Amino acid sequence: MPKTQAQAKRLFILDTNVLMHDPTALFRFQEHDVYLPMVVLEEMDAGKKGVSEVARNVRQVSRFIDEMMQAAGDETIEQGIPLNPRGLLENGLEVTNPGRLFFQTHTLSSALPEALPGNKPDNNILGTALALQEEHPHVTVTLVSKDINLRIKAKVLGIHSEDYYNDQVLDDVNLLFSGTTELPADFWQAHGDTLESWQKDGRNYYRLKGPLVKSWNPNECVYMPEEHGFEALVRERDDDSAVLETAIDYRGSKHTVWGINARNREQNFALNLLMDPEVDFVSLVGTAGTGKTLLALAAGLTQTLEENRYKEIIMTRVTVPVGEDIGFLPGTEEEKMTPWMGALMDNLEVLTRSEVGGDWGRAATNDLLSNRIKIRSMNFMRGRTFLNKYLILDEAQNLTPKQMKTLITRAGPGTKVICLGNVGQIDTPYITETSSGLTYVVDRFKGWAHSGHIILKRGERSRLADYASQAL
Repeated sequence: MPKTQAQAKRLFILDTNVLMHDPTALFRFQEHDVYLPMVVLEEMDAGKKGVSEVARNVRQVSRFIDEMMQAAGDETIEQGIPLNPRGLLENGLEVTNPGRLFFQTHTLSSALPEALPGNKPDNNILGTALALQEEHPHVTVTLVSKDINLRIKAKVLGIHSEDYYNDQVLDDVNLLFSGTTELPADFWQAHGDTLESWQKDGRNYYRLKGPLVKSWNPNECVYMPEEHGFEALVRERDDDSAVLETAIDYRGSKHTVWGINARNREQNFALNLLMDPEVDFVSLVGTAGTGKTLLALAAGLTQTLEENRYKEIIMTRVTVPVGEDIGFLPGTEEEKMTPWMGALMDNLEVLTRSEVGGDWGRAATNDLLSNRIKIRSMNFMRGRTFLNKYLILDEAQNLTPKQMKTLITRAGPGTKVICLGNVGQIDTPYITETSSGLTYVVDRFKGWAHSGHIILKRGERSRLADYASQAL
């Protein structure tokens, strides 16, 4: 799909999964025409029932089409319905001549191979695409689908096909904002002419100007190579100046978070962001064993039980099974979510491990924590408001951008939201590394003064886990 307006109009045939994934896909093709086969409308009608995200998206598409039909008035369906951009103009580009929405109003005859019977929905769409190519030889007909197998069959039949790219935040996941920047060795020489420094509450602050300042984001973590040992966070940034605040070193025994110390630079930066009351949103991305859940829980327990900054910790995650579904789970909402919260239990076992008090002391601690840590299902988040809560969204890479927006907007005054995930372990169909809600929220929040982000790179679980993550 083009990012800029092209000279010649194209005709895009949309598969059902595109509309189920993004109901605004109808308006994302700028001046080009969109075609909906009858089998797509049938599949949408079959998928409109229920309270799932897919059903809601299908109903929204139906409402969009109904509004455009009413606005079209007396225009015939054969002529196409004008696509009203509804303010959804991509990158601020004004579309002076928006395309039209066409429906399959008559039977299209096409020669499908005998191995592809036309009574299957996917093959029906392929037959429609072939017929449209024959009817309009001077128009580029493109089938847009998120189904890889359908795109492969389309290529075999000579049909131009594409994935739906508009939902992708980045072209490559390697371009994702890392949250950290290594300063060059001559940093102080290049930026020391206008340097101002002061101390406050035991922290050093530096106001400076220079060529690197413009590329920084608020709460970005900057550091010098190991031999210099300088680590700081960008606290303020104007057009030509920035204020750096030295980071607290959580790697030593002097500063611990619920008995936990940082084991590497990225973990130290993560604890600085998690413990900062001015940072309302923190996203931690990393592979298995990098300490995402442990750091988030340790910071949450310290600020909830010791500092009384938050009333309680709320933890939730997407319930997508890795293998076969476990089936029906009896009990309350919290009991149903317990099998999905193995990561929480494993990390709580580490955080509550103490020789003081023996078994009785550990039991008392676990009772205290169970009253302050709540497990909630994402299915019941819509309409809720969390006040003074420490909200942890685990496995956030399996969320769509729309689901991510729904969850983060639940935050009320005094609430801190922590998103944890690994974009390399996505279990939800039709979500990729570049279209995940976690990637989306990291990219959109990186310029906000009250958010922080860190990519944890080093595994600290065990030498076995480290080797397995690299070799397997």
